[in-house]
Amino acid sequence: MADLELHLRHQNLTQDDNGHSQWQVLETSRTVSTDQTALLLCDVWNTHWSRGAAERVDAMVPRMNEVVTFVREKGVHIIHAPSSTMDFYADTPARQRMIDVPPVDPPKEIDHDDPPMPVDATDGGSDTGENPKEMETTSVWTRQHAGIDIDPDRDGISDQGSEVYNFMQQQGIDTLLLLGVHTNMCVLNRTFAIKQMTRWGVDVVLIRDLTDAMYNPAKPPYVSHAEGTRLIIEYIEKFWCPTILSDDLT
Repeated sequence: MADLELHLRHQNLTQDDNGHSQWQVLETSRTVSTDQTALLLCDVWNTHWSRGAAERVDAMVPRMNEVVTFVREKGVHIIHAPSSTMDFYADTPARQRMIDVPPVDPPKEIDHDDPPMPVDATDGGSDTGENPKEMETTSVWTRQHAGIDIDPDRDGISDQGSEVYNFMQQQGIDTLLLLGVHTNMCVLNRTFAIKQMTRWGVDVVLIRDLTDAMYNPAKPPYVSHAEGTRLIIEYIEKFWCPTILSDDLT
């Protein structure tokens, strides 16, 4: 199997020569074996109750699929995780592959600080005017975006962190690459995503150019949607895991 060289970006709190604290961006390189690496697609749904969110996913999907196709051929394991759509994939080989893995007990969780987010998304985070409190949001998405190819002979489908962890242990996977949406919500908080996997001791890496946030510029800190997403990626680099660009994988 081939190796991937990841150019990791993270941030550390340091002190300058005068003793003033400041955040410093650090870049390091790490080589990982493809057969010990998984790429997980978090909630890349076929649609969304927020028109802005759906439009941005539509724009990213061609590049997402290009990356998935490339790394799969290199030997990386692909895990599709479109939450709350498992009925659509019932009895498919990719879904059954995850169900059939023998369960293992996850390790004791690592204590980890969980600082507050840098943006306010209490209104649901839509920048195109939709209010989730006024909508039926739970049944909008029904499957993963059709623009993402699923290989029935090799890929897995799951929206449960325990299943993903079982699969990783069975396959000897120690590095989990993550792409998808939304950075300040599902990508951080799903049972298969950054916070939980980090607490289980998994080396997690976010692909920062293949993600998007739920953030409305009408809410604090009153910046553009793109800047809000950048702030969340910066937060992840400071407190949770490093990030890479998709170019590292292709």
